[in-house]
Amino acid sequence: MKYAIVFPGQGAQEVGMGRDLFERFASSRSVFERSDEALGFSLSRMIFSGPDEELKKTEYAQPAILTMSMAVYRCLEEETGVEFAPEFVAGHSLGEYTALVASETLTLEDGVRLVHLRGKLMQEAVPLGKGSMAAIIGLDRESVISICETASSLGVCQAANFNAPGQIVISGEREAVDKAVSMCKDAGAKRALPLKVSAPFHCSLMRPVADRLRESFSQCSWNRPKWPLIANVSAGVESDVESIQEALFLQTFMPVLWSGSIELMISRGVRSFLEVGPGSVLSGLIKRISADSRCLSVNDHEGIGKVIDFLKGGQYDEP
Repeated sequence: MKYAIVFPGQGAQEVGMGRDLFERFASSRSVFERSDEALGFSLSRMIFSGPDEELKKTEYAQPAILTMSMAVYRCLEEETGVEFAPEFVAGHSLGEYTALVASETLTLEDGVRLVHLRGKLMQEAVPLGKGSMAAIIGLDRESVISICETASSLGVCQAANFNAPGQIVISGEREAVDKAVSMCKDAGAKRALPLKVSAPFHCSLMRPVADRLRESFSQCSWNRPKWPLIANVSAGVESDVESIQEALFLQTFMPVLWSGSIELMISRGVRSFLEVGPGSVLSGLIKRISADSRCLSVNDHEGIGKVIDFLKGGQYDEP
């Protein structure tokens, strides 16, 4: 059976995530402990106990989601006895880094340090309140891009995430994004609403972040991935270190082509997707992209036992 493993991005975090895995499985506990040591502070305490407002901060949310996702992944490897052999791995924005850790392109330690830095730089790049993001539901790609171009007369305004047909996120300077939201509503969008985010991700305002992030790549050890990566920025296959580094650099300030990424995997014969990490957002998006795809979201000990049946063709569709 052809399947892919996908990893969630920022926004999936919640206080208490992964605690049951930490308490039950040595493989998961080791991931949390290694992340704490790599970062030099107790990220696991923040994940398990909060406060929520602290965990939501970009510089903590990003390493927290990567750590929790890898705690699930390592548990799946060791507790189910499954030797994973996906056709592809992919992750939404931040999740792309998790995919690279899972495929052994990066170590866990280098991965959490990179995304902690990434989150910190993103938070600092744009003064609080100056940037904004908004979700546009029910308009086609061309209409949203055109509206963003018009609104950009007031400042930066760009399409940031092409998540699924009729579901696009825009990003940029607040005045321009607010104008685009109003225009999208006038154009017939079912919904157009600002998102509660701390920075405008995946737009040109993040270019300085990308430059500084690329400088930090040289401090990491890189390996060719065990499985091909479907990159956010190209919705194409990347399997060598140099092209992967360039994809990570570009995705910092360019849109996430999630819908195109899933469509490519489906065109290569993938029909089943295993979502590893907090939440089930990606499974929902995949179902919108391809209604007959099979999806399983695994984020706690109860989901561990479903994986073997799922990979054998069992019906465990979520959500």
